[in-house]
Amino acid sequence: MRFATTSLSGWFFTPQTRLIWLVTLGLMLTGNQALFTHLLRSYPLTIANAGFLISVALFFTFVTAFWLLLICHGKFTRWILAAILIGSAFTAYYMDEFGIVIDTVMLDNAVKTDTREVSGLLSAALIGRILFFGFLPAVLLLWISARRALPRDPTTLRLKQLGALFILIALLIIPFAQDYRTFVREHKVVRMYANPLFHHYSLVKWGIAKATVDLTGTLKKTAADSVRMANNAPHQLMIMVVGETARYDRFSLNGYARMTNPELAREHVVSFQQVTSCGTSTAVSVPCMFSVLTRKQYHEEQAMHMQNALDVLSEQGVKVLWRDNNSDSKGVALRVPYEDFKSPSLNPVCEANECRDVGMLSGLDQFVEKNKGHDILIVLHQMGNHGPEYYRRYPRSFKRFTPECMSGRLSECSQQAADNAYDNAILYTDHFLAEVIRFLKKYDHNHTTAMFYVSDHGESLGEHGIYLHAAPYKIAPKEQTHVPAILWLGRQLDYMRKQVESYRDYPLSHDDLFCTLLTAYDIQTSVCPAQATWLRLLEDKTPQ
Repeated sequence: MRFATTSLSGWFFTPQTRLIWLVTLGLMLTGNQALFTHLLRSYPLTIANAGFLISVALFFTFVTAFWLLLICHGKFTRWILAAILIGSAFTAYYMDEFGIVIDTVMLDNAVKTDTREVSGLLSAALIGRILFFGFLPAVLLLWISARRALPRDPTTLRLKQLGALFILIALLIIPFAQDYRTFVREHKVVRMYANPLFHHYSLVKWGIAKATVDLTGTLKKTAADSVRMANNAPHQLMIMVVGETARYDRFSLNGYARMTNPELAREHVVSFQQVTSCGTSTAVSVPCMFSVLTRKQYHEEQAMHMQNALDVLSEQGVKVLWRDNNSDSKGVALRVPYEDFKSPSLNPVCEANECRDVGMLSGLDQFVEKNKGHDILIVLHQMGNHGPEYYRRYPRSFKRFTPECMSGRLSECSQQAADNAYDNAILYTDHFLAEVIRFLKKYDHNHTTAMFYVSDHGESLGEHGIYLHAAPYKIAPKEQTHVPAILWLGRQLDYMRKQVESYRDYPLSHDDLFCTLLTAYDIQTSVCPAQATWLRLLEDKTPQ
């Protein structure tokens, strides 16, 4: 079909573009609640702001239409639009419900999420949202477009449509140029809620990154010059606990008003006060903390082809074991012994399809006995406070703070109930860490023992309208990046505890862990210069 008319309605609103505009308006009306909510927080609805707000609303509408006109061209238009409707309904639910941003980190988390984690995020509200605002509109769109002719727009005509829309977008910006400059500079997070624009941008960026991964690269040595120093002390036995979703400010050891650490308070532990995470998600923080790369240097694909701290320790004769009650080790334990404790087949402490962290201590005596005469590092990866169903993360005997939120939809619960469930899970982590210490005390007479706990990232519990974690690091609230870190030293190292305590307020981060672990096992390498890491502090005489 050729378009003979030269009128605006004739060449701008063709059968294909009418469908695209219909979907655009539908997305703006049903899928962008989070965008407009955050926009109105930054620019309250007043007479002074009215003109700019209308301009911004039209701007995102026109840019969405521009993007759809760009990618929807030809016989696949209706299928692409149908997929966008369903995908946008899905992302809109999580942005509206939890205030999260769908960026490359979140997409990576989604791909790496296991079925158990997915089940915790499913709800009737999510299914209803996808059904009524995604699936049914998509089916209706496919039905309408199948019954009517939907001819392909000539390329020259589509270019004219895009050009005209570009001019309209420019005309929207020009009268409010100064406001837009401020908006772009000071309110970056607002535009990240544009649906589907930002998550499409993130998807393209994520896809390009994955497509360019070198899967055949050899493993690069990161501490090729490492040397194990002679040590006449008893063999070392350390347990490192990688925490999950624990906030610094919810530990009573750190000043929280509620007693969430009653058992650890009876032990001689050092709780570090200024520790920041490498990322805001497990998929980033866990491999990053064991990598020689710092947070600013870290890149997943690069880290994949580099030895991590466990690889170096294993090469130097340390017997390493990783036990996991979470999703997995995120690639950290690929070359060391790994045991999955998410299943009752290994974990003896399971109930209602939830295996408890304390079960990871089962059978460790046999591992220590088997490796008698060697230094040992055991890594225990917790389920911890994995959300949003915090109430599932602890036995009923730890239901101390009530009422507790018994739903994965935290917005349905009162703030107090959500806090109670989260704090109960912290209380169980306190018990678990105390059990780890009790296990280590049995070996105080013939090993140099220590426990080190650090969480992978924190958690938002409704502050600023945000729940859960995985916010882009540059804009992440401190609740997601300020993490607890706790050190316990056994009897043979207890004399150093006061010296370590003098560093409890020293600024530390996940970046320090690689060299800390190597130093703990008397491994020297040029990649670890003399610096104040957690255990290198023991070598210093006075605080810096």
